[in-house]
Amino acid sequence: MQDLLNTEIWNGRTVGDILTLEFLASIAGSMLSAVFIIVVGFVIAGWANRRITNLAKRYARLDDTLFNFLGSIARYAILGFTFLFVLNTFGVRTTSVIAVIGAAGLAIGLALQGTLSNVAAGVMIVFFRPIKHGDFVEIAGQMGTVKDITLNFTELANMSNVQIIIPNSEVWGNTIVNYSVYPTRRAEWTFGVSYDSDLKQAETIIREVVMADERTHPEPAMFIQVNNLGDFSVDFLVRAWCDSAVFFAYQSDMKRKVKEALDAGGVSIPFPTSTLYVNRQEQETAGSL
Repeated sequence: MQDLLNTEIWNGRTVGDILTLEFLASIAGSMLSAVFIIVVGFVIAGWANRRITNLAKRYARLDDTLFNFLGSIARYAILGFTFLFVLNTFGVRTTSVIAVIGAAGLAIGLALQGTLSNVAAGVMIVFFRPIKHGDFVEIAGQMGTVKDITLNFTELANMSNVQIIIPNSEVWGNTIVNYSVYPTRRAEWTFGVSYDSDLKQAETIIREVVMADERTHPEPAMFIQVNNLGDFSVDFLVRAWCDSAVFFAYQSDMKRKVKEALDAGGVSIPFPTSTLYVNRQEQETAGSL
């Protein structure tokens, strides 16, 4: 066999030389093909990602989070097929590779159940969109503005602009209070006046102050009514509607404005008081002992 490989057959070249050259040419061709496939794959993956994410930027009604996620899925899917094509170029049976990846994925899944539950919850959040960027929400006892939604966690910034990271499994598995969905909100206050105050006058003052604020919506109509006869005061329950964007400032400002107006109108707001009854006869009896 060695003699056959060393036999000269063309221009001084032996069979072994020709086989070696063909092998090297085959390898070089496969590598060039692989490089070409990788370059084309990355170009197509980047193009698909940009096309999908730009849809959300082009149309204001579309959610950026959802299309960023879809763009990433498309990119990684194309890169995955690119990897399989490269392996096929070198003669590797991709069916065996897919089987190995599947077995490895199963093992990794069992080891990372908690992380994968966050990923699954992240997918549900992205597709069903109970929250989105910029929403003011309360989740798992935490309140803040949604800054980012990833496949693993949701990022909030609370009222003090402190970062809060919540695993997606807790976001999807808990009650979500979203204060930003509807454009209007109802503000509610309880104002107490003393028992000797003129209730009609107090009601008129409160109504005029609330309705005079430009942030108060005329519809639905403002509600005011004596709601409770407390230990120290007669309590008025007041409800009015405003834009969600100004809710907190509106609710706080109105407490100060009503307090100042009641003071100016001579309507007193009582302090908690206690009455002490003393039995003088028992005191005198105890003193004589």
